[in-house]
Amino acid sequence: MPELPEVETTKRGLAPHLEGRRVKLCEIRQHSLRWPVDVDFAEKIKGARIEHLERRAKYLLVQTDRGMAIWHLGMSGSLRIVDGNLLPQKHDHIDWLLDSGQRLRFHDPRRFGALLWTTEAIAGHELIAHLGPEPLSDDFHGDYLFSRSRGRKAPVKSFIMDGRIVVGVGNIYASEALFMAGIRPQTPAGKITRTRYERLVEAIKTVLAAAIEQGGTTLKDFVGGDGKPGYFAQQLNAYGRAGLPCPRCPGTIREQIIGQRNTFFCPRCQR
Repeated sequence: MPELPEVETTKRGLAPHLEGRRVKLCEIRQHSLRWPVDVDFAEKIKGARIEHLERRAKYLLVQTDRGMAIWHLGMSGSLRIVDGNLLPQKHDHIDWLLDSGQRLRFHDPRRFGALLWTTEAIAGHELIAHLGPEPLSDDFHGDYLFSRSRGRKAPVKSFIMDGRIVVGVGNIYASEALFMAGIRPQTPAGKITRTRYERLVEAIKTVLAAAIEQGGTTLKDFVGGDGKPGYFAQQLNAYGRAGLPCPRCPGTIREQIIGQRNTFFCPRCQR
């Protein structure tokens, strides 16, 4: 599943091609996505001028002079800029024909992605209102994470993957950040000290910033906005390395299911 760095990478790749452009035509070949695409969506977006792109959690927000389109890439979706004459292939469900002659094309084999429309303030939208702070923002810090964790018995890995606590810390990056911070993922969230949470926040910011800088984790279903896959997977220290030597100590990386997700850690240097 594309995580926060992949969505941020997509936003940065698409923005130069979309901002300031008008949508001449919207072609919807498949309305049955995660939520049905509004039957009137094509008419609502036709002729709209794209003002800017934003990201909130894993949602890509396209602000126009008429309203906002909300994209979600789901499990296997991608958004790409393609030549206006390129014929759609299987699973190419939605096109926006731009006044530049290019197309914004949405490809989603599993159809878990989404395209919604709103004219209301995005902060109050039902998909957005309950979300925690952005992990790379100043609102996310050690004191915040420590205060939210008090009395919680859930494993710290599950805690930081809860979008109501902080958005966008998906499975891969949670494992990597906990490894970097030296915190065992099974530890109850309420048992971790303020100092260790400060270390964890710094690790989360570092891991996500590095992934964004390098183009997002290489996932078989993900393609960035410029059509190029990311390369961060080559630098993972814990995730997917079960049975291999720990890169930091003489230990061996282990794998365990936590919250129904594969979790990778070193039992020797993560405490």
